[in-house]
Amino acid sequence: MSAADLAALAPILILALGSAAVLLTGAWWPRCAPLLWGGAAIALAAAFTAALYSPPTLEIAGFFRSDGYGRFFTVLWSAVAALTLMTSLRYAEERHFEGGEYAALILFGAAGMALLSASVSFVGLFLGLEAFTLVLYILIAFHREDPLGAEAGLKYLVMGAVATGFLAFGIALLYTASGTFRIAEAMTALGAGAEMRPVAMAGMAMFLTAVGFKVSLVPFHLWTPDVYQGAPAPVAGLLSTGSKGAVFAALVTMWGGLEVGRDLLEPLLWALSAITMLVGTFCALRQENLKRLLAYSSVVHMGYVLIGLLAGGADGNGAVVFYLVAYTVVNLGAFGIIASFSREGGEPQNFEDFRGLGYRHPLRCGTMAVFLFSLAGVPPTAGFIGKFGIFYAAVGSGYILLALLGVLASLVSLYYYLRVIIVMFMSDIAAFPLHRGTFSEKAAVGLCLLATLWLGVLPGALLDLITRIL
Repeated sequence: MSAADLAALAPILILALGSAAVLLTGAWWPRCAPLLWGGAAIALAAAFTAALYSPPTLEIAGFFRSDGYGRFFTVLWSAVAALTLMTSLRYAEERHFEGGEYAALILFGAAGMALLSASVSFVGLFLGLEAFTLVLYILIAFHREDPLGAEAGLKYLVMGAVATGFLAFGIALLYTASGTFRIAEAMTALGAGAEMRPVAMAGMAMFLTAVGFKVSLVPFHLWTPDVYQGAPAPVAGLLSTGSKGAVFAALVTMWGGLEVGRDLLEPLLWALSAITMLVGTFCALRQENLKRLLAYSSVVHMGYVLIGLLAGGADGNGAVVFYLVAYTVVNLGAFGIIASFSREGGEPQNFEDFRGLGYRHPLRCGTMAVFLFSLAGVPPTAGFIGKFGIFYAAVGSGYILLALLGVLASLVSLYYYLRVIIVMFMSDIAAFPLHRGTFSEKAAVGLCLLATLWLGVLPGALLDLITRIL
């Protein structure tokens, strides 16, 4: 690796080396809050470096891209890491988390997400994906005294191991068919002659199976509600946003480089998107637990993103990137509010825990209502602009029926999101008082709220930036 490659890797190196520094510091100075604040500062330093620094090369060792697209997602995932650490301060202290280990894992996970989003090679894709997946295995079960957390960690480990096997075997078959690990060139094998095309298609089927596990596409979604319920709330926010968004960021590059063989994959992706939206929607209707509801909600939203990926082109890819940003800030804020309400005895999860809570904590419950309306696609929020872009791109590309299914799923989703709001604000039963929240928690949630409303009212700046990086 040349000096130019190392210079282009500067934001990632800040995250990785900062992770090691926080871990070593925690071994000698086990103070939770300062270590988490230090981790947040390192994540912000990586974000500013990625945003302001112009790398000397646009590709790193043939594995990763360091152009505007790669740096854009490095900024996003670094910001997600900083916000996650901010919402974790009191949460981690009350549960006696090791601050150095926790902050180091969050930073290293952000580095893996950034690498995955910028991958141009299957080797880089595998390294980035496994880097943050290994981190999540630990973070999900980080609260060792919580039996639900241990169960969630085990389920994610088993499913993740299976997905890793499918991914490695799929990449091997694609390499066999194409003779290269570079994603753009390997994709041409799908349209190659009759001799190697079946091998390439088998590899792509295994690759899509692994992706289905990672982003909770139906029928590979069964781990999602249990893992979300058992994971610590800040970790669940990171899992629902960065881990899935980074995979789709890589898929945008992959699908955009597919010039031949697209017609063979479109029916499969169409079916995956449709069944994911329908099954996720109907499962969410029956939930009485907010974290499980948000889990099935994430399943539905991955179906929406798949619509934009299918549409492709400038409109489809731009809609996918915007939707990933909008979904990230909204979902991170929703899980941040759950963390801010938590007490040493546990988190409020069941709807009964939120009954009448809007009268005791109106600001945070009102903010939660905004996040839920955004997930439903109600204007003027980021979710409305994101869904409008997805459906517009789908109609423009001829996926009218898929767009109608998406609109129908959005309309039905209003019911289960409104249930939560009604429970909070329209109940005569006095709520059991929960934690008042700390400055760092409220600041992180406030930033997510500001971004949600700003992207809903003035999305032009982000849309212009997305057009440039694509």
